[in-house]
Amino acid sequence: NSDKSIGDIIAEAMEKVGKEGVITVEDGSGLENALEVVEGMQFDRGYLSPYFINNQQNMSAELENPFILLVDKKISNIRELIPLLENVAKSGRPLLVIAEDIEGEALATLVVNNIRGVVKVAAVKAPGFGDRRKAMLQDIAVLTGGKVISEEVGLSLEAASLDDLGSAKRVVVTKDDTTIIDGSGDAGDIKNR
Repeated sequence: NSDKSIGDIIAEAMEKVGKEGVITVEDGSGLENALEVVEGMQFDRGYLSPYFINNQQNMSAELENPFILLVDKKISNIRELIPLLENVAKSGRPLLVIAEDIEGEALATLVVNNIRGVVKVAAVKAPGFGDRRKAMLQDIAVLTGGKVISEEVGLSLEAASLDDLGSAKRVVVTKDDTTIIDGSGDAGDIKNR
């Protein structure tokens, strides 16, 4: 289909987001083709379990208006996570967990809660390694308006509240990458970062 208006919109999108930008095409509800540019980011870490998939067609975990938990350590003990998980479940919103790693009973508990529909959740490893990972977690925190839960700064997972979580309009997690769309962070902070 050699529709010039679609070609023009794609060219404009490429011009606006540059070489590093991510372009997604979605069906809209209107009759007009439109371009919408949103702050977001994509990183190359996918879901930690295929049981988080909720869109079979795209083989992805898609979360609408999720809370985003950022943790600068490995989570293996579910007891640390339960208080926060209960609060998220009460809110009725989904949860994206980004941590150094999530394993054992912690991962199993997230999977079971997701399958049972107690709380819609997806978990991914944080991007990067070492200091680069800390910087990338901080980038995600600024984008989503959340805090990185890190013992270095005196924040423990058990004491974390919903106020410490970031959020976004939408998150899409595939086998290979995670896309955070329209994070709730302060526009000025995002620009400065």
